[in-house]
Amino acid sequence: MIAVATPAGLADVIGQSVTADGWFTIDQTRIDAFADTTDDHQWIHVDPVRAAQGPFGATVAHGYLTLSLIPALTDGLVEVGGTGLVVNYGLDKVRFLQPVTAGSRIRATSTVTSAEPTPQGVRATFTVTVEIEGATKPALIAETVVLYFAA
Repeated sequence: MIAVATPAGLADVIGQSVTADGWFTIDQTRIDAFADTTDDHQWIHVDPVRAAQGPFGATVAHGYLTLSLIPALTDGLVEVGGTGLVVNYGLDKVRFLQPVTAGSRIRATSTVTSAEPTPQGVRATFTVTVEIEGATKPALIAETVVLYFAA
C-alpha cells in the first residue's frame, strides 16, 4: 500500500506503484448483469455457445465492465489521510489491450503519476494497469484522475 498523511503528500510518492494482492474473477453472471444494465447484449458477451466458435474461444467481458471495476480493483492500494471528500474526476486516456474472457482473473497495479494542487485540494492522476492472470498483455491501461478535498 502507498500511504500519505495528506493529499499534498501525493506529490512525494509520484512514480510509486502498488499491485493488489488478490485476484478478481470475471464470471459469466457478472458479464450478463453488465449486459442487462447497459443494454449491450452482443453475442460475444452473452452467448457462450456462439462465442466458443468466435475469435476468443469464449465470451468476453465488455471493456467498459473491466474499466468500471477499477475502483474495486484499486480499493485500499493508496491511502490518503486528511481528506474530507474524494471524487472521481475522470479519465485522461484508456486503452483496451486484450479481452477478458469469462472465468478469467484480473488484478490492478496503480502508479501515482501526478499530484497537482487545485483550489479544491489536490488533483492526482494514477496510471492503472489491469492484468489478466497468466496473460502476456494487460486487459487495459487507464489514466484515472481523482480529486482529493482536504478535511
